[in-house]
Amino acid sequence: MSCVRILAAMRSPVAPRGGVLSRLEIPELAAPVLGAALAAAGLEPGEVEELVLGNALGAGGNPARLVALAAGLPARVGGLTIDRQCCGGLDALVVGAAMIASGQAEVVAAGGVESYSRRPLRLRTDPDGGPAIAYDRPPFTPWPELDPEMDAAAEALGVEGDITREAQDAWAIESHRKALATDLSGEIVPLAGLERDAFNRALSPRLAARAPVLSGAITAANAAVAADGAAICILVSERVAARLGRDGLGWRGGLTLGGRPDRPGLAPVAAIRSLMLRQGLVAADLRVAEVMEAYAVQAIACVRGAGIDPGVVNPGGGGLARGHPVGASGAINAVRLVHELSARGGTGLAAIAAAGGLGTAVLLTS
Repeated sequence: MSCVRILAAMRSPVAPRGGVLSRLEIPELAAPVLGAALAAAGLEPGEVEELVLGNALGAGGNPARLVALAAGLPARVGGLTIDRQCCGGLDALVVGAAMIASGQAEVVAAGGVESYSRRPLRLRTDPDGGPAIAYDRPPFTPWPELDPEMDAAAEALGVEGDITREAQDAWAIESHRKALATDLSGEIVPLAGLERDAFNRALSPRLAARAPVLSGAITAANAAVAADGAAICILVSERVAARLGRDGLGWRGGLTLGGRPDRPGLAPVAAIRSLMLRQGLVAADLRVAEVMEAYAVQAIACVRGAGIDPGVVNPGGGGLARGHPVGASGAINAVRLVHELSARGGTGLAAIAAAGGLGTAVLLTS
C-alpha cells in the first residue's frame, strides 16, 4: 500500500448566504480553488486522476464533474460527489486517501464545495396528486422523534452537558478574536473581489448578549451562519511526492462513525477516540485540532469529550468566525490544519459532526 501525502491545500474565502459569493455557481466557486491548489502542489491538471467533493445542498447532478470540467481536468476524470451532509468535505479526503493507499490512483484532488445561496428549492410530491410540499431539509432518521432540528439538538446538548450560554458566547468571541488576529491569506484564493472571510468581526460579550435567540441558549452569536465556500486538498502517492521533491504532510488516517441521531453534535467524539487509539496516540500528542464549530456548544462538548486541550483548538478561528458552507466545512477544516501544521510541525486533527449523528476525524502529521 502506498503512503499518502498532502502536497497543497487551498480554499475560497467564506461568505454568508446572500453575500459576496452568492452569484457564483458551484463550478465558479471551486474551479479557481482547484487550479490554485494544483499550482501550489506543482502539478498540471492533466495529472489528476480523480476529483472527490463533498456537497450537501446541490440536489444531485454530480457537482464534482462540473467542477472537474470547469477546471480543465481531463475528460476522463469523472468526478465523485459525496453527500454526507457536514461530514462530506472531510469524507472526501478519506475516500481520496483510500484510493491512493490502495493503488487505484496516484493523484487525487479532494475537498468540498457549497453554495447555500444558490441551493435549489426542495419540494416533496404528493402521491395522491395534491400540491407539492416545500421542505428545507430532508429527514436524517426514519423516526421523527429522533430527528430534532439542529438548534434544538444543540440546546439539548448544552443542557445535558451543563454548558451555559455564557460559556458558549465566550467560545464564539474567542473564535472571532483568533480569526481576526491570524493572517490566512496564504490559504485563501480570492473570489469575486473577496480576499478574506467576510463574517469575521470584533464580537464582544455585550453584542453576544444581544444576539437573537434560536433555541434556549443557542443564539445567532454562538451558532455558525449559513455560508458559501469551497476547499480542496491535493493528495498524492509517495512516488509522486518523491518525483516532485516535495514532502508535504503525511496522512495518518481517517474515520467516520455514527452515533445517536438525536445528539449529532457528540458524534465526532467516538470517531476521534477510535482513530487516535488505532494510531497509538493520545490527545496530548496533538499540536493542533481543527474542530468544526457549527455551534459553540457542539465544539465545547467534542473538545471535552475527546479530552483535547482547548489551547490547541482552532488557532486561527473556527466556523463561528467564518460561517458554515455545509458540504465544504470539513474540507475547510482540513485546509486550516494543513497550513497550521506546515508552520508548527507535529500531528494534528480535523473533526466534524453531521446531522443524523455522524462524526468524521482525520489525522495528519508533518
